[in-house]
Amino acid sequence: MQDVEDQTLLSTPTGEETEALIFRDEEGEINPAFVADVTRAIEVGDSERLRRLVEDFHESDLGALLEALEPEDRPRVIELLGSAFDFTALTEVDDSVREEILEELETQTVVEGMRALDSDDAVVILESLDDEDKAEVLEKLPAIERVALQRTLDYPEESAGRRMQTEFIAVPPFWTIGQTIDFMRETTDLPETFYEIFVIDPSGHLLGAVALDRLLRSKRPVTIEEIMDDEPDRVEATEHQEEVARLFERYNLVSAAVVDEENRLVGAIMVDDILDVLEEEADADIKALGGVNSEEELSDTVLYTQRSRFPWLFANMCTALVAANVIRLFEDSLQHMVALAILMPIVASMGGNAGTQTMTVAVRALATRELGRANAWRIIRREALVGILNGLAFAVIMGTIAATWFQTAQLGLVIGMALMTVLLFAALGGILVPLALNKFGVDPAVSSGPFVTSITDIVGFFAFLGIATFWFGL
Repeated sequence: MQDVEDQTLLSTPTGEETEALIFRDEEGEINPAFVADVTRAIEVGDSERLRRLVEDFHESDLGALLEALEPEDRPRVIELLGSAFDFTALTEVDDSVREEILEELETQTVVEGMRALDSDDAVVILESLDDEDKAEVLEKLPAIERVALQRTLDYPEESAGRRMQTEFIAVPPFWTIGQTIDFMRETTDLPETFYEIFVIDPSGHLLGAVALDRLLRSKRPVTIEEIMDDEPDRVEATEHQEEVARLFERYNLVSAAVVDEENRLVGAIMVDDILDVLEEEADADIKALGGVNSEEELSDTVLYTQRSRFPWLFANMCTALVAANVIRLFEDSLQHMVALAILMPIVASMGGNAGTQTMTVAVRALATRELGRANAWRIIRREALVGILNGLAFAVIMGTIAATWFQTAQLGLVIGMALMTVLLFAALGGILVPLALNKFGVDPAVSSGPFVTSITDIVGFFAFLGIATFWFGL
């Protein structure tokens, strides 16, 4: 009876039932009622109901659904859907979620799922397996597929070779447009997505490329050689994916040939893969600036997250101890004038925020190669001037507030001078520290924070308390 009711719900949903069958609301948020429906189907093992719930899902939405489910329910989705499950969805989930799911699946299930994937997506799945499972999966694949995937895995991590797909269309230069079109119509194993046809010699060396739009606008008797671009966009397989992403961004590419050190065509890299790279790099930079491990994900365990965040917090504690020792030098001044203790955090906070602003801009500019030796001094001068102008502005504002608050114009003058000093040093520290770290081969996104924080705290406390001690003769 329950199965009959379920089938009725799926065929004629109304009211709250209709709401439950909607995966995302108007704001794009996942509907908890839909997830609950899927969970119920999993609990009773109703594969037909589950299939009808997710049959029109894009792989991205299917991946989001997997992440929304409880860990023990995720492998069951794949088991219940069987051949209807699109393994591409596993490339859309967090690494830790993908690894947990793959650990629970039978090797044969993984093999069958991977065979329907493009090579670049299949590599993502293989990278998530330990060495033993990876070898077992590769062993069960047909020889041609196994060799192609193994060759891709032999390239360095985060290289173009790891991101490329080995499915591409390559033809000799003497073919005509008609021959090429007929070849594509008659071949059943063409790449799922492609934007250009590559031209190679008998040894596989890249000679050129023809964009699809140019191919389709040309007459059938015309040869490929006549219309090909003999300087096609290409990247080396060992080139770092971040450099490749910059090339795509700079020249608005949608695809590029991937060649080995001898200019033999080994694959193609597509814009959708580059978008993933850009997102990963931006995500890593943002996390690094906040002292978070670039590998940390929302699906990670409490202990893993705690361990990954501890080193940054420890570094900040050490810098705080240095700043505390600076304060200790002016212990007598603080005892004589309580107002200094009240205003001191304002100076440190303003300096810290100003330094973080400059550091964020500098680190991002270094990552995108917008900041380099050619314009470094101009940017340093600009940031210094910004620090001076902000220092003057906040010196007037905070000086007026302090003078009114504590009924002494001299205290307003002291905090004004301190703010001018700390905002200038914060601006210089925020730009010079990332530049120096970058020069010595240290990732500025990871290491700039503690140094800039130390500079702003030490300079802020020393400037404010030092000027006050001298001014008031404490």
